[in-house]
Amino acid sequence: MDFWDVVAFILEALVVFVVATTLFDTLHWLLHRWEKSKIPLLRTFSSWHWVHHKFLGLDMKINPAYARQNIWYHVLPEYLTSMAAIALFLLAIPWQPVALVAVIRTIMFIMTLREEGLDYNHMSMDRVGGKQGLLWVNNNYHAMHHVYPHNFFSSFANTFDLLVGTTCQIEGRRFLVTGAGGAFGSAMTEALEKRGGIVETAKSGVDFSAGNYAAMDEKLARADVLILSHGAKTEDCWNANYVTFRDLTERFTALGKNRLLAPEVWAVGSEVEFHGDMGMDELRDYSSSKRAFAARARQYYRSDELIYRHIVPSSFTSAMGKGAMSAETAVKITLFFITRGFKYVPVTLTGLAVLNFFRFRYANNASDEVLAAAE
Repeated sequence: MDFWDVVAFILEALVVFVVATTLFDTLHWLLHRWEKSKIPLLRTFSSWHWVHHKFLGLDMKINPAYARQNIWYHVLPEYLTSMAAIALFLLAIPWQPVALVAVIRTIMFIMTLREEGLDYNHMSMDRVGGKQGLLWVNNNYHAMHHVYPHNFFSSFANTFDLLVGTTCQIEGRRFLVTGAGGAFGSAMTEALEKRGGIVETAKSGVDFSAGNYAAMDEKLARADVLILSHGAKTEDCWNANYVTFRDLTERFTALGKNRLLAPEVWAVGSEVEFHGDMGMDELRDYSSSKRAFAARARQYYRSDELIYRHIVPSSFTSAMGKGAMSAETAVKITLFFITRGFKYVPVTLTGLAVLNFFRFRYANNASDEVLAAAE
């Protein structure tokens, strides 16, 4: 085989693996949907699958009493479904990559049997960390499905959740929104409540200010997700856009350090992180404060101590002026990406927020210098 034959072989095997696991993930989703089906047989299939959730419960602890049932009702059906999907590719591509994937999947199945249902994604955990893959499922990601069984269905490749938008639990979770009196914050509050979220709000200058957060502790302790959407463009930008964002994020993270799930923070940035003040005096303070927090946020983005999502919108219509989109549209786009697992969320018509991702994600020296200057 020459180089391109090898490349084709690898790509064919990868496609077989991804599609086969996605088909099982689709069945997995259906098994949860069938829980309340009017058809008794479908409810029975669903009840068999729920044995798996008794084996590894909401508290992320293994219950050995369900080990054998878990193998019969979950591990074996998952393997057989995957093998059937893999076999379908014999109709479309050469048998060699199909055979390779079948062998790999069989080895994984045998190893799981030897461990009585335990594998990398199914083990007791005292803490579910914030580092969760976007394209591929790791143990932190799959643990979220056992804590929130009606989301996070992907098993290996994250194709299903990316397509369907089942990578964030909103219904029943508690959200604390700052800046809820503003355009974005109020639109976010309304959207979350429509999706079944329990929303509490906090006002800058009333519930907290730079260096004064004691009154926030009770609200922070109740929240599952902290959404930072307050800020300023002209007055006291440094405290509004950097200091309070940093302090509330770190206070919330510290309060949640003993929780089963890492605390989750969504923070609203700006495309000014990318283009700077462009020589405009009126943007100088705003730009420096937003860029300073972006440098700090890059550390949160990489941390295992929290799930951090950085939202970077184009201008939207608010009290600060007319924008390229409404705040409601900005929130819809934000939730579209977040429910698909994105931790960097570009909400843009200009494309600058997309370009900013590379600066945000990969910049090193420049961002570190900005952060050092901020401190």
